Amino acid sequence: MNSDWELLENAVKGDRQAWSMLVTKYQAKLKSLALLISGSSQSAEDIVQETFMAAIHSIPKNRNGTVKGYLNTIAYRLSLKELHRLRREIDLDETEPIVPGSNQIEALLDDERDKAVAETILNLDFDHRLILVLRFYGEYTFEEMADLLQIPVGTAKSRLFYAVRYCRQELKRRGIIE
Repeated sequence: MNSDWELLENAVKGDRQAWSMLVTKYQAKLKSLALLISGSSQSAEDIVQETFMAAIHSIPKNRNGTVKGYLNTIAYRLSLKELHRLRREIDLDETEPIVPGSNQIEALLDDERDKAVAETILNLDFDHRLILVLRFYGEYTFEEMADLLQIPVGTAKSRLFYAVRYCRQELKRRGIIE
């Protein structure tokens, strides 16, 4: 058993130090993943809390994967639920696009370059954004993404290629990268 699974088990038993170590290790990545899927920093914070609570209440018996993968999958599913909830509550045609300096982005990111990257990712269409976020923020393999999204591996690769190309072109256009 790897040390992260042991930390999770100890956290379930009430070990505050184990809980703190898990939160410290995974909170920032989970928040980035949740923000870039849901588009809302407030929702992202809630999703991260819900992710940890869900992980504490139902540790899987099959531990072939990693705790990181387990937490990412929970956060991914909660982010999708939140995105669907937000879409039902808000007419997306009436919302303003995310613009540079947006409080959602500023709350999470300090560096201008990171802000520009996050804004560019949020401007991708949903399928491409999801693949990019899962790959680079969730660190999923192509096979894992294909299985999770129920798409062929080739489709996952193609979507990632086009998402990265779009981001690269947009960041070059904005003078963020050369």
